Amino acid sequence: MEPCSATARKTWSAFSCIVPCSRSMATMRNSRWWHDFPPHSVGDMFEIALLGTGTMGTAIGRRLLATGHRLTVWNRTSARTAPLVDAGARAAGSPAEAVRDADVVITMLTDAVAVRHTLVDSGAALALRSGTPVIEMSTIGPRAVAELATLLPAGVPLVDAPVAGSARAAETGQLVVLAGGEEAVVERIAPLLGTLGTVRRCGGSGRGAALKLVLNTALITAVTAVADTLTVADAVGVDRRTAIDALGTGPLGGAVARATATDAAFAAALAAKDARLALDVLGDAPVPLLRAAATALAAVRHPQDDIARLTDAAASEENQ
Repeated sequence: MEPCSATARKTWSAFSCIVPCSRSMATMRNSRWWHDFPPHSVGDMFEIALLGTGTMGTAIGRRLLATGHRLTVWNRTSARTAPLVDAGARAAGSPAEAVRDADVVITMLTDAVAVRHTLVDSGAALALRSGTPVIEMSTIGPRAVAELATLLPAGVPLVDAPVAGSARAAETGQLVVLAGGEEAVVERIAPLLGTLGTVRRCGGSGRGAALKLVLNTALITAVTAVADTLTVADAVGVDRRTAIDALGTGPLGGAVARATATDAAFAAALAAKDARLALDVLGDAPVPLLRAAATALAAVRHPQDDIARLTDAAASEENQ
């Protein structure tokens, strides 16, 4: 695994790391593998509970099924579990039912409120077997991770492991997984995380969530900066295609590529939420670019559209 400093140098890319081998599922189930067994190899098959089957949750679920894991899924809107059920997953009627027999629990939900409601308020946490790791992959920030850790039963380890990358990257095992938590627990689940992409060890609890805020702040401000730049191009009579081509060869090339992507799905509403998370941490700190980006995202007419829509001329006029 590479340290998180490596991730900062590779913000716009991720690489998969998959090495197959085997281990009996029967050996894994109902055993305290996180303490009593040696580190697992990537081919180990787990009984996984996945809570949240939105765009990214579904993509992660597809990858887990494709790499041989047994998957139980739950989503607040039950119809959204259908694609994974069709692919071989089992749907649970409640979060508690989903996690009861799991070796590992993964949450991929909208925000910290949804995570707390799903894991804690629903009673699911009480249904967890002692020692079952909870891998929190939503973007909720380090403060929410710290709070969640105090709400889980004693003996249930928490790893924050938000991801960088698209749904397509999730399905093909090319995410960057930003893992924070107790070293021994991260070591045990690293092969599982490795099926999703490159795993970056970020340190103790909350460190993965912290780096995800850093990366998303860069992404959000960069895309809104490109949008503003293209508005300037319009004002001075420079064709947008010409401006994009010129910008793409400069230091903002990566940002331009993301700002003009047509196959991404980072909803403006989620980006606005992440901007607010960063601003909450900053308090009154002078961060005019981030504050402006947050304002722009909050004003988007179609908040479920990808943030690349900010750079679309028609969308820009619509939001004025």
